[in-house]
Amino acid sequence: MGKQKFPHLVGSKWTAQEKTFGWRHFRVVNRQAEGKLIFAELVAACDPSARFWVSAQTLQNKKLWQPGWKSLAEQTL
Repeated sequence: MGKQKFPHLVGSKWTAQEKTFGWRHFRVVNRQAEGKLIFAELVAACDPSARFWVSAQTLQNKKLWQPGWKSLAEQTL
């Protein structure tokens, strides 16, 4: 069996560059493999009802997401 892609995805924290469902700070609560693609289920830190799935590859796009929770002042493109 090959090396697992994105092994530390669950539990990681992310900051959206733009508000997503009204929020910027999310954590990954689940991961799902669909063939060669990996998906992450993100939940807003302040609103557990704001949840959605995104490709883990999308999280690597620094124009959309930054790892960790960042303040507005810390966010850079």
